[in-house]
Amino acid sequence: MILTITDVEYLGEYSLLCTFSNGERRKIDLTPLLDYPAYQELRDKKQFEQFGLDHTIFWANGADIAPEYLFENGVAA
Repeated sequence: MILTITDVEYLGEYSLLCTFSNGERRKIDLTPLLDYPAYQELRDKKQFEQFGLDHTIFWANGADIAPEYLFENGVAA
């Protein structure tokens, strides 16, 4: 089964609540990713908050995150 994100909610402070195609919901803090070059400009919270959803989370700068990463690194909610 291919895991996708069906819904996402911004919780503040770079944390997201993701609902996955298997029905599970997980909360994930993405602060650690902000040190990587692809995510550094997302330190600006206004830019971070402007994510999109198309089976995964993405931003206008081209950054995205694999649903598997979000699932494995998230905490059950």
